[in-house]
Amino acid sequence: MSTVQTWRSLLDAGNVDHDEVVTHARVRDVELPYGAGTMALITLDNGFDHTKPNTFGPRGLLELDDALDQVAARDDLAAVGVTGKPFIFAVGADLKGVQSLEDREQAKLVARLGHDVFRRLGELNVPSFAFVNGAAMGGGVEVALHCAYRTISSGVPALALPECFLGLVPGWGGTYLLPRLIGAANALKVIIENPLNQNKMLRGPQAYDLGIADVMFEPADFLEESLRWAAHVLTGEVTVERAEVDTGKAWDDAVAQARWFAEGKLHGAAPAPLRALDLVAAAKDRTRDEGFAAEDDALADLIMSPELRSGLYAFDLVQKRAKRPAGAPDRSLARPVTKVGVVGAGRMASQLALLFARRLNVPVVLTDLDQERLDKGVGYVHGEVDKLLGRGRISADDASRLKGLVTGSLTKDAFADADFVIEAVFEEMGVKQKVFAEVEAVVSPECVLATNTSSLSVTEMASKLKHPERVVGFHFFNPVAVLPLLEIIRGERTDDAALATAFATGKALKKSCVLVKDAPAFVVNRILLRLQAEILKTVEEGTPIEVVERSTNPLGLPMSPFVLMGLVGPAIALHVGETLHAAFPDRFPVSAGLAKLVAAGKPGVYRPDFTFDPEAVALFEGGTSPSTEEQVLARALDGLAEEIKIMLDEGVVAAPEDIDLCLILGAGWPFHLGGITPYLDRTGIAEKVTGARFHS
Repeated sequence: MSTVQTWRSLLDAGNVDHDEVVTHARVRDVELPYGAGTMALITLDNGFDHTKPNTFGPRGLLELDDALDQVAARDDLAAVGVTGKPFIFAVGADLKGVQSLEDREQAKLVARLGHDVFRRLGELNVPSFAFVNGAAMGGGVEVALHCAYRTISSGVPALALPECFLGLVPGWGGTYLLPRLIGAANALKVIIENPLNQNKMLRGPQAYDLGIADVMFEPADFLEESLRWAAHVLTGEVTVERAEVDTGKAWDDAVAQARWFAEGKLHGAAPAPLRALDLVAAAKDRTRDEGFAAEDDALADLIMSPELRSGLYAFDLVQKRAKRPAGAPDRSLARPVTKVGVVGAGRMASQLALLFARRLNVPVVLTDLDQERLDKGVGYVHGEVDKLLGRGRISADDASRLKGLVTGSLTKDAFADADFVIEAVFEEMGVKQKVFAEVEAVVSPECVLATNTSSLSVTEMASKLKHPERVVGFHFFNPVAVLPLLEIIRGERTDDAALATAFATGKALKKSCVLVKDAPAFVVNRILLRLQAEILKTVEEGTPIEVVERSTNPLGLPMSPFVLMGLVGPAIALHVGETLHAAFPDRFPVSAGLAKLVAAGKPGVYRPDFTFDPEAVALFEGGTSPSTEEQVLARALDGLAEEIKIMLDEGVVAAPEDIDLCLILGAGWPFHLGGITPYLDRTGIAEKVTGARFHS
């Protein structure tokens, strides 16, 4: 019995619990111009709008198979085309259904079904064309790869193979077909590098430049132009030429480079990227049947792995919980924001100014103490706009508009008609209180005052104002343009209107917002500083720094502890640590070594070439009770479990899911861990330390 027949039997008999939103494959005839003949055009459509994109579960794959049966039975066709509903081509496997698979045998059946159906597109008696009209991810990209020719819209907002980000591999042809189309180096950027870089997506022009598509058209008349182009291909007026792929040393070098990259990111903690690398490495010598069979085995193994379950939990947080923040007020209470003020003109303030101007398309005014700082801040924004223009991210008209929106002023009178003012000045309570008092004197009573503080009390900051109810924490993460998290902090007197305006503004900025109680260092910094506190204790007890740096490798974190400290800056780490020490002295001691490092003006323990700075390392020496890597990690994780339990008991956030969401989006916590709380549950640490799991 074929895989298709097996699945039909299983579904008909009700032997598979697979609640699937079916993507239909609708076939219609299109008469191609220039006498090229008739094309059977298959449109993928699940019947919803673009907010519910096309996915493939067993029923959807069988629908496509039925459509291919229809076209394969005909002898009057010149070609077959595949496209998607408006704005969406297809975004891959039905991930909800993947979780319902009971065993490896079922998982392998899903893998084989995808291969058996998709490969038919490349094995028809007539040429096949994929017209990628919108977002395409995972299996959606693989559908296109199985076709003989591909067109793409320049308006495609996202094209990706994100499987390694989730704990899978591109297993419906991706690891075999893509490198043989565009070469191993380019393919591994899509399969390995982009997923491990915060799941980076390609836009239409980038995908075209890589050679994934043969030609690119504008969105307005994309399908019409694609059909004309297909007709020219069929009549021989257009010949598609593709660069020859080097399957020799260049292929091996690309795999070695990608392996080094993945190891540096994950330290072997997640199996999926390494499995994908093995598949790509072998693809140069395998037949198509051999390559697809190897993908079947890889998918079968990974679908049943704990890493995938963790990745799907994390994916669900990012796709669902992040879009419906727990505790956010009714959005109807939000006030419009037509002008923004930014107090300060340093690097963070300048990044904020650019973000507000780009996303809100409203005037943004920076203020600072002298003209030199102001000019530098506005100049930074203009320079970043020029970079966006140079990379083709914006048009010349957009660049001129953005530069015109961002201005500077030496007085806060420029905020008089602002609806939203955010401060990004020195992290000292007295300075921030003075700034807010000066701003309150010139703005309307309805203007929201936001602070980008990373650790100070929002309630105390607002306590001396006439309208403390308008003050809200608005904590971004650096770099502002990249990290998607925005911690929104409600002070004790913050009202619903100010909070709703903050959430609406954060959404307009395309950030994922999490409501946080006004507690020291909020969520991400409090957890990272507890991790740092536990680790620094072991260093000061005598554990060599190089041992500590290796201790967190099993987690696959994006950075080791002291690399992260260097990125944040020792002075900032010390300041936040002192804030936490003042609140919780027993759990957050001030590190003597870190204080010495800051006093010495050292940027960290590493030199620019990432070798250790002996002088900096010596500042932490003196202890006589070293720990092993395993002991350091165990101590750190015990500390995290204790701190998270305390934070949840204090109501810092609504649920453990919000802790995980903050770490994933604000600290690059790996998807394969599924956030920290499921990991602590899975390893038994939560129950050992707190007496209970975080999740039932």
